[in-house]
Amino acid sequence: MMIKFTHCFALKVCFFLFLSANYQGLNAQEMGFEEYNPTSTLVVPENPVMRAKFPFVDIHSHQWNVTQELIQRLVREMDELNMATMVNLSGKGFARSREEINAQEYLNSMIRRFNGVAPGRFIVFTNLGFEGFGGEDWVEKAVAELETDVQNGANGLKIYKSLGLSVNDINGNRVPINHPDLDPIWAKCGELGIPVLIHAADPAPFWEPMDANNERWLELKINPNRKRGADNPAPFEQIIAEQHHVFRKHPGTTFINAHMGWMANDLAKAGKHLEEYPNVNFGIGAVIAEFGRQPRMARQFFIDYQDRILFGKDAYNKEEFYTYFRVLETADEYFPYYKKYHAFWRMYGLDLPDEVLKKVYYKNALRIIPNMDASLFPE
Repeated sequence: MMIKFTHCFALKVCFFLFLSANYQGLNAQEMGFEEYNPTSTLVVPENPVMRAKFPFVDIHSHQWNVTQELIQRLVREMDELNMATMVNLSGKGFARSREEINAQEYLNSMIRRFNGVAPGRFIVFTNLGFEGFGGEDWVEKAVAELETDVQNGANGLKIYKSLGLSVNDINGNRVPINHPDLDPIWAKCGELGIPVLIHAADPAPFWEPMDANNERWLELKINPNRKRGADNPAPFEQIIAEQHHVFRKHPGTTFINAHMGWMANDLAKAGKHLEEYPNVNFGIGAVIAEFGRQPRMARQFFIDYQDRILFGKDAYNKEEFYTYFRVLETADEYFPYYKKYHAFWRMYGLDLPDEVLKKVYYKNALRIIPNMDASLFPE
C-alpha cells in the first residue's frame, strides 16, 4: 500500500510540474498590445522616399525660440527634403500667455530673423491672445493687433485648438469657436486677404469609451490627459459645429481646416464638407495614416479635390516626412507608419498623378497664402 501510494503521489507531482512548466512557457509569451510589433514576412517592392518629387510647402509647422543656428539647421534639412517653404504657425509662440514678453515684438523679431538669415524660405502666421476676452475693449485691441501683425509681415492667422476647449472669458465661461466677439477677427482676415488655419477639437475617439473598440486606445493609455467626456468641456459634435458655423458665416474669408477637420477617416463626409463650404481647404497634417489605409478611396479623393488640399506635417521631424512622401508618391504596399499610437495598421501608397502632387505640394499654397516666393517653385 505504501509503495502504491508513493507511486501515485509521484505521478501527481510530475503531472503538476508538467502543467506548471507549460503554463510558465505560455505565460512567457504573453505581452501587451504595445509590445507586439512583428516583423512583416511580406515580400513586395519597396520604394522609400526621402526627398519629395517636387518642391513643397509645409503649411503646418511649429518653431519656437528661433535663432540663427536653428534657421541654418532647418534650411539644411529643408533642402534635403526638397521643402522650399516652411509656414511657421507659432508666430507669437509662448509669448501669447507670458506677460514678461511682448507678443508682437516676439513675432516681429522672428520675422526679421527668418528674413535676414533665409529670405523667402519661411512664412509666419500670427496668433490671437485671449487674455481679457469678454472685456469691453478686447475686440478693438485684437483687430488692431491683427492689422499691425500683417503690416509687419505676418501672412496668416493660426487658431489653436485651445479655442473651443480651454479658452475661457473673463467670467470663466468656455469661449465657443463661433462666439460673436470673434466675428470681427474672421471678417478682418478676409479683408486683409490672409488665410485662417484653424484647428478645432481633438479626434472624435477621445470622447468615446476607452475600451477595446476605441482605435485611439493606445494613445489614450499613453496620454490619459487626452481622454474627454461630453462635459469636458463640450461634446465633440458641438465644437465641430461651432467651427462650421464660422465657415458658413464668413464666406469671404479663406480657411484652412487643420487635420482635415478630423474627417480623413470619412472621405465621403469630407467631400461634402468642401462642397458645402467653398471658402474652406484641408490641411493634411497628422492624418496621413488615414489615407494610407484606404489608398483607392483616398487617391480618388485627392484627384477630385486636388485644388482644396494642402500639404502639412505638424510636429517637425525630418525623418517622419519620408512616410508622407511614400504615401503620396508611390504605389508601395504594407509599409510601416512611424508612430504606433496613431496608427497600428500599415500604409499603402496613393501613387498620385504629378499634377495633383504639384497642387498639394505647392500650387494651392501659392494661391492661398500671400507674399510667398514663387521663384522657389518650378512653375
